[in-house]
Amino acid sequence: MQRKAAVRRALPGIAMLTALVAGVAGLTGCTSGNDGGSKTDSKAGDSSPAPAPAGKYRSLPAPCKATEAKRLKAMLPAAAGLTDEQRTQLYAGAADTSYDADRHVGCRWTAQTPEETRLLSVGFERVVSYDRAAMSDDDKARQVYVRRLTDAHLPFPGPTASPTPTPAPGGGTPAATPPAGGAPAATPPATGAATPPAAPPAAGTGSPAPTPELGSRVLEGLGSEAYLEDKLSPAGASAAQARTVRVVFRTSNVIVTVEYSVQPSLPGTVPPATETQEKVRQLAQALVERFND
Repeated sequence: MQRKAAVRRALPGIAMLTALVAGVAGLTGCTSGNDGGSKTDSKAGDSSPAPAPAGKYRSLPAPCKATEAKRLKAMLPAAAGLTDEQRTQLYAGAADTSYDADRHVGCRWTAQTPEETRLLSVGFERVVSYDRAAMSDDDKARQVYVRRLTDAHLPFPGPTASPTPTPAPGGGTPAATPPAGGAPAATPPATGAATPPAAPPAAGTGSPAPTPELGSRVLEGLGSEAYLEDKLSPAGASAAQARTVRVVFRTSNVIVTVEYSVQPSLPGTVPPATETQEKVRQLAQALVERFND
């Protein structure tokens, strides 16, 4: 009888303890569920910016073989006395020293004749951004190109404004400035008077006006962006003037430099600007197509 009474007194205590344990377990399960949901939401919202895409070009072509032989022969005429082996060596070119052929390569050619010496060089540079989270390869290449354009000190393209005449005192017609020497200036025609046309040159004596030569400038339609530099060496009593034309263009993350120099042998001879520039521009266009293949 005493044993049964003891069991009856213990049952309510055991039931209460079981209920308390179950309640704590339920609270722990709810807390764990909330923590799990919080971790999942945190991972979903933690989105780091994707890196900028890599450049279009991952390698560079061999510069000594990037130009067709026909174009090289037109730009670099060989001397008549060269042997076949010497001609082959001339147009094979000499590769620049490079410690990373996937980043920077170049090639040079030299042709000498009794009349002149011609030099040609082609260089390829592949630009890589080391922090593509901040800048893509293309943007880095454009940054390098703009720096070179700035170093070239090119004139700003656009029309030049005509100088405005200084008004005469009292708001009348500007007075003509007398030329040096004190000779009186010509009197301008009265307002509304017709100005007689200039007499045409006599037949057989007139000569057409020379075509204006274009100097250094930005080029359109050549790669992503391009510019041209034209430099003429100073004239000397015993040395002829050499003309050097350089075209620099960017295509995606590669910057190409083409430089062509013509040095005549006889003093007083000046290489034509238009012809020299056109040869370099055509070679640059062929290299653009070479990269686009």
